[in-house]
Amino acid sequence: MAAEKSRILIIGGTGYIGKFIVEASAISGHPTFVLLRESTISSKAALLEKFTGMGVTLLNGDMYDHGSLVNAIKQVDIVISTVGFQQLADQTKIIDAIKEAGSIKRFFPSEFGNDVDRVQAVEPARTVVQTKVRIRRAVEAQGIPYTYVSANFFAGLVLPTVAQLGATAPPAHKFIIFGDGNPKAIFVREEDIATYTIKAVDDPRTLNKVLYLRPPGNALSFNDLASLWESKIGKTLQKIHIPEGQILKDIQESPTPMGIVLATGHSVFVKGDQTNFGIEPSFGVEASYLYPEVEYATVSEYLDQFVPELAQ
Repeated sequence: MAAEKSRILIIGGTGYIGKFIVEASAISGHPTFVLLRESTISSKAALLEKFTGMGVTLLNGDMYDHGSLVNAIKQVDIVISTVGFQQLADQTKIIDAIKEAGSIKRFFPSEFGNDVDRVQAVEPARTVVQTKVRIRRAVEAQGIPYTYVSANFFAGLVLPTVAQLGATAPPAHKFIIFGDGNPKAIFVREEDIATYTIKAVDDPRTLNKVLYLRPPGNALSFNDLASLWESKIGKTLQKIHIPEGQILKDIQESPTPMGIVLATGHSVFVKGDQTNFGIEPSFGVEASYLYPEVEYATVSEYLDQFVPELAQ
């Protein structure tokens, strides 16, 4: 007889990546719970109706209300946090509640980006990175079983403009490239991030490890992206390389959140922080290797949806 699937609580389940993880959990048959603030109920009514239609249990509570948080955590086996960057530091409240509940088999703190222990980010992205690092160390200090998901770039945030950071549409005439354009970045569709995350929940191979999402078809450099996009739209674009010194100046002069976006781009596309290290068994595992049955969307497939608007 198959083992029972773990009960999963998602904190931040109505947010950008959270909603994908809630759906993936419900689809895969896990008893799925979402912690819900009173103020969210009216503002996200359609999404919550979709959740309940999938069999998701909505729990009234708040990560800032210790009693309700402990009560919610006591009902599940796994806690996944998908809170936004403004709330990252406050995940210590989740750690405290997990410790008090005493029954959690695994905690996934809100990460889903670059591996924060292995990046060279400049400010203002460095502050976000350091906050995630502090949460990792706090989880480990409390002896809470964990998995950290390093999903790299969310395809839905970067590929609609073909990594033209700050643009609102895919490039039709010129292609801006950071640095020499050679370091490879990794782009993963949000639905696939969620699928891999839920696959890892009950997998002993991902316990106390970083789960890296590095699908082989999705590691592309800026130069690769430019060539791929040109082949899709059937024209050659003007390539403009931005030297590192100019990028660093632009980062300093940009308001938040653009400064964070550019600093992350510098970390990935200039320093190569998504792909400049190997995954050692001592600290990590790779998702597409562990779960070859997952049919992830490749970058090429993902970009196809943006071609018709330029092919007029």
